[in-house]
Order: sequence, then C-alpha cells, then structure tokens
Amino acid sequence: MAITTAMCTSFKEDLLNGVHDLDADQLRVALIKESPTGTYDKGTQEYANLGSDEVATGGNYTRDSADNNLTIAGVTIATDATTGRAWVDLPNLTFNDVTVSADGCLIYNTSQSNKAICVIDFGGTVSATAGDLTIEFPDPTADGSAAIIRLDTPA
Repeated sequence: MAITTAMCTSFKEDLLNGVHDLDADQLRVALIKESPTGTYDKGTQEYANLGSDEVATGGNYTRDSADNNLTIAGVTIATDATTGRAWVDLPNLTFNDVTVSADGCLIYNTSQSNKAICVIDFGGTVSATAGDLTIEFPDPTADGSAAIIRLDTPA
C-alpha cells in the first residue's frame, strides 16, 4: 500500500493531553518492510499497527518485539524565540549487523504503551545484508525548520 511521512494525529492529541515526555520517555524505531500491505501515515496510532508489515527478523533486528527495536538515545528539545517554533532533535541511528530491506520506519514511545509518534517514508527501499543500516535524521538547523518533529506557530 503506502507510507507517507507524517506526524501521527494521535501523537498530537497525546501531546496536548500531556502524555509524552520526549526527552525522558524511551523512544524506539521499527522498520517498515519493502512494499507493505498496509497504509502508514498520520492515522497510525501505535507500534502494533505494523503487524506483518514490520521487516522480518534479520541479524540483530527482531520483528514483533517492540522492546528489541533500536532506542533513540540523546533526544533534545529546542525552541526559537524569534519564530516561536519548538522541535525535537533526533540523533542519527544505526541498526548494527542486520539483514533487512525497508521502505520506511515508525518512531514510537515504549514508555507510553508503544504509542506512535511519526511515520517516515524513506523515498525508496534501503537495505543492509549482514551490515549496518543507518537512518540519518535531518539537522533541524538553528530555527528547527528541518526537524522531523516540530511545532510551528500559525502564520
């Protein structure tokens, strides 16, 4: 079906309800397999939504195991007083010694019942065979305009 890069609507609601603490909670990444059968976008609500569309176990990657996916360490939150923007700076991640092919990923919060945060489309299939697969998040720049997770003030 399809993967569309988006911040999940349920995550936005959870933020307003005070559910997530992004620099204290444990965030993880699950890989979405090549040519998934489901649709992953702003409507994705939790890790369990991936089901069989998570990449198969390969090397150090274990499918159907929310606690075995890669933890995002070193998350920082920043703001810009001039633009009124707030954002989360995510470090690059490397899945070590894996054999996988993925078209995207899901960032989710294991500290909050594996609730979905955002879905990312890789723009094509990325693969590793008994090697490393690195996800490079954009550098949010000084004003956070390129950050994957950001809040903007209305124009």
